Amino acid sequence: MKRTLVIVGIMLIFCLQESFASVDIWVSPSGNDKNEGTAASPMGSLSMAVRKARELRRLKDESIEGGINIILKEGTYSFYEPLQLRPEDSGTADSPTTIMAQDGVKAIISGGVPVEGWKKSGTVKGLPKEAQGKIWVAESPYVGGRQLEFRQMWVNDKKADRASNLTDGELDRILTVDRDNEIQWIPKPKFEFSNLNQVEFVIHQWWAIANLRVRDMKVQGDSCGVSFYQPESKIQFEHPWPAPFIDRHKNMNGNSAFFFVNAIELLNKPGEWYHDLRAGKIYYYPREGENMKSAEVIAPVLENLVQITGMIDEPVEYVNFKNVSFHHASWMRPSEQGHVALQAGFYFYEAYKLQIPGTPDKAALENQAWLGRQEAGVKVRYASNLKFEGCRFEHMAATGLDLIEGTNHNLVQGCLFRDLGGTAINVGFFGNEAFEAHRPFGPKDERVVSSHETIVNNRIVDVTNEDWGCVGIGAGFVSDIMIAHNDISDINYTGINLGWGWTKTVHCMKNNTVANNYIHYFAKQMYDVAGVYTLGIQPNTEVRENRVEGLQAAPYAHDLHHYQYLYLDENSSYIRVINNYTEKDMFFSNSPGPGNLWENNGTQVADSIKTNAGLEDEYKHLLDW
Repeated sequence: MKRTLVIVGIMLIFCLQESFASVDIWVSPSGNDKNEGTAASPMGSLSMAVRKARELRRLKDESIEGGINIILKEGTYSFYEPLQLRPEDSGTADSPTTIMAQDGVKAIISGGVPVEGWKKSGTVKGLPKEAQGKIWVAESPYVGGRQLEFRQMWVNDKKADRASNLTDGELDRILTVDRDNEIQWIPKPKFEFSNLNQVEFVIHQWWAIANLRVRDMKVQGDSCGVSFYQPESKIQFEHPWPAPFIDRHKNMNGNSAFFFVNAIELLNKPGEWYHDLRAGKIYYYPREGENMKSAEVIAPVLENLVQITGMIDEPVEYVNFKNVSFHHASWMRPSEQGHVALQAGFYFYEAYKLQIPGTPDKAALENQAWLGRQEAGVKVRYASNLKFEGCRFEHMAATGLDLIEGTNHNLVQGCLFRDLGGTAINVGFFGNEAFEAHRPFGPKDERVVSSHETIVNNRIVDVTNEDWGCVGIGAGFVSDIMIAHNDISDINYTGINLGWGWTKTVHCMKNNTVANNYIHYFAKQMYDVAGVYTLGIQPNTEVRENRVEGLQAAPYAHDLHHYQYLYLDENSSYIRVINNYTEKDMFFSNSPGPGNLWENNGTQVADSIKTNAGLEDEYKHLLDW
């Protein structure tokens, strides 16, 4: 009898184990989609592995009760279109779908293509004298039968710089702005451009930059009038904030600075490149030690590597990414329509000053603006209970990870965000072409609002390296957000942006927390800046026990003293700012609302707050990445 009970017990245990077993689907860059998907016979593409998982769920296969693991073997997975995850790909709490790298290997999802066939160039017309004889040239890659146009290039995993005069010495300053005729007057340049259609003019505008495609340049004496293509020209000369700064009283740091980019005449330093679209050739000035005959050179093709798209009544749920690397994402809008931003990298579709101020929500409002959002390597809409753990977001033109709207109860933990042109992580609605930026956001269906998101123990470094006005982490119209224990450094503007909207009306934002983050080496280029910046009414929100230090002296700030470590901007209300370490007592409130509490911030906080901020012990290995 006893022996029978033991056998029955063993069988029950075995059955329970079987019932919660998971299915493994293996993928390898050298695999084949006709294979079974085992470790010995892996599939060849992630998209087909996802389809196989989708079919197992559709058929309610008993083998997946414990979940589905899509395991990526070592190597680079080159995508020709974004991976699409839809409601049909959802798992459950007991049976999630996890896309993961095999233990101990690096699996890279890449949206780029190689640039090959490099040869030493002969004499190049227009090339500066100091670069002649040092330049290598390759034919433009073709994708889908068309010449690829791109704005980024990486050589041996290191970003190359588009040719510019940014680091050729101190930047010149604008002279005057002719808004009526849409002409920007500058000192006469020291160079003449042979291919003006590809040249861009980048201007420093308080807390944002503008990328303007040059249409014409006319020299008059020692000055030059620069005009630009539409639609950015109209936006640039109509929008009131932020506009180019003119130091009329000569008591600041001078007029706004500018530089030119993307011309053969500017290619004069190692690490720079130029793509001549007319000739179909790419020119590169190698850095010391780079062998262009064996170098791996990558140009980005895709703007999105992964798109996770649910619906308000049917979100994508319980899909995880673990230890996966996302590389090489593009963003081409600045080359096609220019880029003029309001704040945090959100660009104008349209913006102008009202002749007669006043809107239903704000009687004194004098300007209108409708905003667009930069593209992201991984973008998410209407999804919940996702996890991104141990992933790497690197070598991208704009945003790394974007939780756009209708997202909740997602986790971003233990990830690296490095070498990004824009913001590392955006979360929540910030407006769109239909939503005027100064209105309150209070959707009738609250499921639109991103809420209960957790962003913890991530390392964010060398982001905002193209759009200087972007931020480390940007949270817009959100509620119940936790941003904690992140290490954020090497930022051109603000570390963490919490909240959005220039309105006194109470709307959807509430219960947000920014705690125990380590923000350092920031404000490298911009000003009107902070380690932690808030905007708008946010009841029961807390900014606590953060460590903020290493604020840089931005070289072209018009007001050298207008910087902050903690900054409550317009109508920030009902926010507790407590026990934050800052290396100086530089705090600021600009037209705040009621209910704010400032308590024990500065150098005097307990040492334990400093040591506890940033990555927790389990995640400090990210500092070695």
